[in-house]
Amino acid sequence: MSHLQIVTTADGSNTIFNSEVGENYHSRHGALQESRHVFLESGLKYFLKVSPSGGDLEGAGAISILEVGFGTGLNFLLSAEYTIAQKIPLNYTGIEAYPLSPEMIAQTGYDQYIPKNLWQQFIKHYEEALQNPVQLDNCKLQIANCKLLDFSSSHKFDVIYFDAFAAIHQPEMWDDHAISHTLQFLKPGGVFVTYAITGNLKRIIKSLGLKVEKAPGAPGKREMLRAVKVE
Repeated sequence: MSHLQIVTTADGSNTIFNSEVGENYHSRHGALQESRHVFLESGLKYFLKVSPSGGDLEGAGAISILEVGFGTGLNFLLSAEYTIAQKIPLNYTGIEAYPLSPEMIAQTGYDQYIPKNLWQQFIKHYEEALQNPVQLDNCKLQIANCKLLDFSSSHKFDVIYFDAFAAIHQPEMWDDHAISHTLQFLKPGGVFVTYAITGNLKRIIKSLGLKVEKAPGAPGKREMLRAVKVE
């Protein structure tokens, strides 16, 4: 795809620049740092810390994550690596309207940050996951190839990673309709995290009954938003 280009970010990790959207898939201040800080540390690990039992988990101690904007799969890979190490079963659903090819993802070089076996399974079964759930070690992965507002699920999730392109490029992903549609899938006690924080976003989420907090941002951003669904 000629509109997609591999670029190196400030921490040495790569991301992809999408010239049609006019934005990178991850922060230019550090793709790896941003994914670890915003989603793994402030999202998944925070949820496990505040809910030692993992909340109302499905299955035998499984944790469920919904990601809006699956993109390169980096957030999934870091979450999978952590849950595999902790022996926590993971049910992970991504929403991605415009999936990257496995060949494009393979060029990111993210294999250097995670176990080789996990990376190989991910690349091998990525396209299958766009059609049906696949099992990668202790992680069940499914990628919904649809627009956010077309996504539906009977399941509710412990953690939501909201990793859409910035509002300046995709304002429709950040309006009342999109955010309320997303948050209907969050369990009571569940955690919503995103790299962005604006007055309008805080207002929308508070109006939906969630407890909003400012958290320290990843490099290049002073703050990020985290919200917890009141039980």
